[in-house]
Amino acid sequence: MLSAAFALGASLAWGFGDFLGGLKSRVMPALSVIAVSQPFGLVVLAVAVAVRGTAPPSGDVWWACLSAVLGTLGLFAFYRGMAAGAMSVVVPIASLAAAFPVIWGLASGDNVSGVQELGFVAAIGGSALASVERHEQRTRFAAGVGWAVLAMVAFGCYYVPMHTAAQQDWLWPSFLFRCTSVTLVWSIVLVRRTVPHGFRPHLAVLAAVGILDTGGNVLFAAASVHGLLSVVSVLASLYPVVTVMLARIALHERVQLAQDVGIVATLAGVVMISAG
Repeated sequence: MLSAAFALGASLAWGFGDFLGGLKSRVMPALSVIAVSQPFGLVVLAVAVAVRGTAPPSGDVWWACLSAVLGTLGLFAFYRGMAAGAMSVVVPIASLAAAFPVIWGLASGDNVSGVQELGFVAAIGGSALASVERHEQRTRFAAGVGWAVLAMVAFGCYYVPMHTAAQQDWLWPSFLFRCTSVTLVWSIVLVRRTVPHGFRPHLAVLAAVGILDTGGNVLFAAASVHGLLSVVSVLASLYPVVTVMLARIALHERVQLAQDVGIVATLAGVVMISAG
């Protein structure tokens, strides 16, 4: 039960953080949002590591570095998608990342229940329906769908190495994850000579984004210490419910009826995968 609570806590932290990050990506570049926000989370983790004063566990903890590369790519694509299109469309598609660790479990010999099989159908079919818009006899992909698909793949691949890294400890993998992501993002910023500027009016929100995103990573790592990958990763992937609800309430987003049905089906599929 404790691992499930941590995983659901991760979904809440990521849900609020993604909403705020997506909102800021509409007024400043996505790379700048990440570059400014993530060091706040790194500082919090650095203090926690220093206070605890233990050495990093050997071996699998370094998988967190690979997870950081994948997670950072996913976050960039996710912010770009939310900046380009409706959050209510982009977020459910990205949430299909939950299927990746389940597929990994299947390849490793896990059994899938009938409910989970139904969840895959609902989630995949719903994401396809949510991604298409109809305009005067013309059909096209909704804005931001391409970025959402990239985020889905990157986030889906994030879970497996992070779960592996957190088998012995939850704090060190989170710290190594954030060190890697901050180094990666700022290396790109410096090479491209696109140092963020004009972000002071947004600093408080960006700090919240960084701390919430880091908090989600920490809670997922904590859930991974004792929980099964197929369970904790899917429960942590329920963050789209939070982001979509915030987008509907705060931004009054409206999408077509068919897309609404697709959104509901996608989220229902994620829940069924978890329940199985």
